[in-house]
Amino acid sequence: MNEAPSPALEATLVTLLGLLLGSFMNVCIYRLPRGGSPVRPRSGCPSCGHMLAWFENVPVLSYLVLRGKCRSCGAGISPMYPIIESITGAMFLAGYLWYGPSALLVVRLLFGCAMIVLFVIDLQHRILPNIITIPGIVVGFLLSEVAGPGWVASLIGIAAGAGGLFAISEVYYRVRHEEGLGMGDVKMLGMIGAFLGWKLVILTLVLSSVAGSVFSLAILAARKGSLKSALPFGTFLAIGALVAAVAGDPLVNWYLQYFQ
Repeated sequence: MNEAPSPALEATLVTLLGLLLGSFMNVCIYRLPRGGSPVRPRSGCPSCGHMLAWFENVPVLSYLVLRGKCRSCGAGISPMYPIIESITGAMFLAGYLWYGPSALLVVRLLFGCAMIVLFVIDLQHRILPNIITIPGIVVGFLLSEVAGPGWVASLIGIAAGAGGLFAISEVYYRVRHEEGLGMGDVKMLGMIGAFLGWKLVILTLVLSSVAGSVFSLAILAARKGSLKSALPFGTFLAIGALVAAVAGDPLVNWYLQYFQ
């Protein structure tokens, strides 16, 4: 009779899967804002076009062995690549330890990967690609019956997330006569609502707004720039969504106890 894999082996395999997916996410982060396909062509050096061999594509390890340089032309490789791979591997391990092997683990890890990709793309290019946010709304809604929050909460979350942020954006535009939030932020929050439901999408908006305000005030206090130079809001939405996904229910329950 075959024995089930040990928890240690499962955790190791999950972490390795996270590292591999982190490598694929790096491809998405680089190509999607440039209109490229994340699948074709094969990965190569952006400086000389050298197609990477399999041993040059091993997550984290290849970067260390190559000392952060292309084997063909010697051009520097961004440290962002091993950072994303390491963060994703750590997220997969933490998710496995937190949720255990379950449908919720798979859904949360899928959601976490999307948030990391959107975080970095918005940070680097100030855009949130429709190819992630719009399918993300559909996928989040379809998976809502698999691991929560249920299709009703998911549908309300989409409306509350996208609709609420769109209303805020419109009010800001009417008052200030300038764009404050882009439609990418609206669609991203709709995606978050689809995955997490209406309660946690509201928490995400609160957390991201507070984080964004604190960061912007810190920038102004340090006289390092103006509000125009602050980080794009999608980066804070991603952070708020990840916190809400992991600790949202305890935070909501802790807050509601003061009204009981």
